[in-house]
Amino acid sequence: MAKRARGTHRPGQRPPLHKTTARPVSATAAPTSTATPKPATLTDQEEARAAELEAQIVAEEKEADDARRRSGRRRDTTVVEGAGRSSIAISAAQEYAYVGRDVRRITLIGGSLIVFLIVLSLVSHVSGVGPI
Repeated sequence: MAKRARGTHRPGQRPPLHKTTARPVSATAAPTSTATPKPATLTDQEEARAAELEAQIVAEEKEADDARRRSGRRRDTTVVEGAGRSSIAISAAQEYAYVGRDVRRITLIGGSLIVFLIVLSLVSHVSGVGPI
């Protein structure tokens, strides 16, 4: 592998641009200084608007906190009384609730399949259809 040298370019790449002089500024393109400086203080309208926005933000934060507390109360009801209130106990209770739902679904589906097979067996015996 060849050693790289500074200031050179690789084949297939454009050589670096070297700008030595600045472009002259024409008289028509010169910026005008007609902009008025902003005042150091806020106007009464700006202060009223800021207070209105702040009140709106505070109300939204309070609403979000209330919603979070309500959902937190629902989650806390799944905690077993003897387990305590640690974060590990709360997360374990939530996981156990998830596992419990899954076990109920598996039991429901498995039980319905067993009932279906029993009914199918009874129907085949009654109708006289034997094993193939």
